Amino acid sequence: MSINENERFAEVKKYISINAPIGKVWGYVATAEGIGAWFMPNDMQPIEGKEFILQAGPWGNSVCKVTEVNPPNRLSFEWGEEWLITFELKEKEGQTELTLIHAGWKEESQTEFGESHALVRSRMSGGWDGLIQKLKHVVES
Repeated sequence: MSINENERFAEVKKYISINAPIGKVWGYVATAEGIGAWFMPNDMQPIEGKEFILQAGPWGNSVCKVTEVNPPNRLSFEWGEEWLITFELKEKEGQTELTLIHAGWKEESQTEFGESHALVRSRMSGGWDGLIQKLKHVVES
């Protein structure tokens, strides 16, 4: 999936500082077990080009594909037909700064489930707020 800059609008970006070394945080964004602890059950392996399944509850299973692995600083994957999720990590003074980017939104498009991107983007943006707080809690516990 390549996202044309002219076709998308307002990536969802979330930032959080986690009181843990970058290697520990990496384990929670780049492994199936780690992602499953705070996000969704999955069978992801951090191998570029590797497909995996996110078990998205009431929305069913979503086919995903790892597109970039740069340990311990960056991991990206395609989610379904339209979205690209990226985790960027930077170590700073014993903590890890995480940026989560959810890209692929197209203002006039609908998701594969028939909902408008504008509606789903708003819902997902709020959902990511809670999820990155959960990630922080899980990592720091």
